[in-house]
This record gives sequence, C-alpha cells and structure tokens, in this order.
Amino acid sequence: MSSAHLTTGSQKPEKAEGKLRLYSMEYCPYAQRARLVLLAKGVPHDIVNINLINKPDWITEVHPEGKVPALDTGSKIVVESLDIADYLNEEYPDPPLYPAEPHARAADKALIQKIDSLTNIFYKILFGAEQKSVAEWLKDLTPHLEVFETELEKRGSKFFGGDQPGMVDYMLWPFAERAGAVAIVLGERLPVAPEQFTRLRAWKKEMRTQSAVDAIYHGPEKFHKIILFKLGKLPPDYDNV
Repeated sequence: MSSAHLTTGSQKPEKAEGKLRLYSMEYCPYAQRARLVLLAKGVPHDIVNINLINKPDWITEVHPEGKVPALDTGSKIVVESLDIADYLNEEYPDPPLYPAEPHARAADKALIQKIDSLTNIFYKILFGAEQKSVAEWLKDLTPHLEVFETELEKRGSKFFGGDQPGMVDYMLWPFAERAGAVAIVLGERLPVAPEQFTRLRAWKKEMRTQSAVDAIYHGPEKFHKIILFKLGKLPPDYDNV
C-alpha cells in the first residue's frame, strides 16, 4: 500500500480481509508507538497515512475526533496509543512486552504514565510556548529525566524491559528519537554535563540497534520540519519531508 498521506478529497482505501490496519501519520510519535509494537511483534498489518492538517472527510468514520493512531482489527477499532499497544500485547503475546509478575507489570504501567510530564515540557520547547534559556529548560526537564535515569539504574539492565526492549522502551522511544530537534529549535544544545543521564544516553544508543526502531527511524531535521508544518511556517507536505 502507498505510504502517501491521504488528504481532503481522498477515497478511503479498501481493507484487506484478515489483516490489521493502522491509521497513522508517518511523523506522529503516538502513531509511532503503535507501529513499533506491530513491528516488534511481527504482526501482519497495513498502514493508511493521514494528512492531519488537511484530513479526508471519512477519517471521522474511523476516529470520531479524526485523530491517529486508530487500529482497525476487523471487528472493532481501537484508538489511543497506549490502548492500541496494550491490545496488541494481549492479542499477540509473543514476545511479551510487560513482565509476567503483576507488581512489576503495574510498575511498568505507572512508569509509562510519567512520560507525559516529560513530553509536556518537550513540546513547550519545540513549539515555542515559553521563552527560556537552554539552562532554564534543562532545569525544567531534569527531574523528569531523572525518573527514567534512576529507574534504569535500579533495574540494572540496558533496557527498561531487561535484555530486550519492553513496553516502557517502545512508549518512550518516539520522544527520545525527537530529542535532537530541541537543539535545532533553540539554536544550541542543552548544557547536559558528561556525568548526567549516562544510562539514558546508553539506552538511546541500544534502542537504535533494534530492528523495529531502525525500520521507522527519522532524524531530528525531519521532525523539526514537521513542527514548521504545524506552526504554519511551511506547507504541510508530509510526503516530501
């Protein structure tokens, strides 16, 4: 299926029987979460990309708010990235992305919820919601980054999931992948000391070696361009980023 982003006036593609379909956008971090889990589990699927600025009219038949990701399973549509990820983990249990032990599983789910506090600041930087120095932004980000740094230290593993990435890793990764866009927006790097976040930095390098991550990786320059689309500074041409 074409990877082109369907826009106003586009027809809804016919769905193949027996195959999952993900309504997505190539550069959306939440859709990327769903794509990572699909790839990590080797689930057959197709993808329909949507231009989220100039949407096709029929997208509200899929998601009432016209958002992505939305997973059409054939019998129902699952929306929201975490719900899609959990659905896939239940329906396609190999490899498992949560620990089997209930307490450890609950701890992973609680850690995933803490990603939002980090990304809220991240998006303020990228979209220019507040004007601060790089030192001030680092001060804002540090306590939230330390949550994940400390957790890696406590677990004593290269991934949050142990020797292999788990659900925490795949839910956090889309934002780690976009982190390089911060320096582009601010015009300089955050003044992170060499001894800060050493485990997170090692984790990021290890994640880049994973086949699911590598298959859909984009560099920070492309993500910066997406920001310019959203801010109306460039025409939203998602097919030629």
